[in-house]
Amino acid sequence: MVSAAPLAPPATLAFVESPVQLLNVLEWAYADAQRAQGPEATAPQDLTVVVLSPHDPMTRGQLRRMAELARDEGFAVRWEEARGGAGAPVKTISGLRGPLRRAARIVIGDPFSRYVQLLLTLTRAKDLVVVDDGTATMEFISQIAKGEPLVRWHRRGNRGPRDMVFAPVSATARRRLTPGAKRRVEVFSSMPVEAPDGVGVTANDFAWTRARFGPPRLTGGTDLVGTSLVETGVVDLERYLEAVGSLTRAHGATRYFAHRRESVEKLHRISAEVGLEIVRPDLPLELIARRGPIGHTIVSFPSTVVHTLPLALVGTGVQVAVCDVDPAWLTSSASPRAQGFLSGVTGTARDVRRLSSGPQADPAPPKGPVPPGDAAPPREVAPPRDPAPPGSPGSPAAPVAAS
Repeated sequence: MVSAAPLAPPATLAFVESPVQLLNVLEWAYADAQRAQGPEATAPQDLTVVVLSPHDPMTRGQLRRMAELARDEGFAVRWEEARGGAGAPVKTISGLRGPLRRAARIVIGDPFSRYVQLLLTLTRAKDLVVVDDGTATMEFISQIAKGEPLVRWHRRGNRGPRDMVFAPVSATARRRLTPGAKRRVEVFSSMPVEAPDGVGVTANDFAWTRARFGPPRLTGGTDLVGTSLVETGVVDLERYLEAVGSLTRAHGATRYFAHRRESVEKLHRISAEVGLEIVRPDLPLELIARRGPIGHTIVSFPSTVVHTLPLALVGTGVQVAVCDVDPAWLTSSASPRAQGFLSGVTGTARDVRRLSSGPQADPAPPKGPVPPGDAAPPREVAPPRDPAPPGSPGSPAAPVAAS
């Protein structure tokens, strides 16, 4: 378990709940240091990262690996079992109340998180930073600009009893995230966002990732990137499996990089019915791809990676392609906003090749042998349980595959 670092009044507190959020906090810290001290600067040491740990074993495993990298950068990491039982939220919030009130700057990765929204009501910080939690940043900016309640794009409009009870907290959090005469709000993003007046935007070009890892060795094949659109109820399972099979045949794909939220049952079907090798990364895909080996072509459905991978892999020769989601794939329970949002994700992606969502895509690229020196494909093992962190941080592990 990651040890709980003492929280002597830090200048900055960052709250993260996912590996991608923690990666983007490290990117922000690197960019912030360079902005303040020049190109030779290293990241500042007055940052404490608070991990609000989720239940999901895959997410927890990736978060622990990212926590090691954060500690390697010299940052304090406090691991909170924030969802570890009925009394966990009260204990966590009670322990963070003092540090929250003393912090001069707050960094968050998910403004839609109820946990984070509750913590925001306790802070007096006048400097707030929102780093990417994927494509949801685009929706957050839109809602702040319009003064709308903070609601995730894939949720339907009807609000339940819990939403009504939590509404005052959410409204307070939205006010905290709205700039004013005495409050500065910054968005650090790799997404194509147009912030409203008063909100500063700093581009995330994955400079920290490129400085620390790679460039990768390239294989001669194509890799597919999975998505959790089925798990979130947006896309029909059978339609998704058909699309994965079609893309595999059209592009000669051999590996499928699973999203950390994809179900074991779905991945088993992809392996058995489509024949792809399932890879379950132990770090965000931006880092896995940067370290390599990685396919010469990466094909993804609309997701964050169609925006981030071209930045992380710039100059490597890797081509990123995105396949649109056909409206026929959507479930009857999908939010009315789903198709428009997913189309926006695809349409605003830069430096990617767009593929048709029909049964036939572009011809498969020429296949060739793996260049000498490339590592062997990841071995097949069971999906990792929540591992205990190593005693001393080391270099990132290779991708872990699962059937």
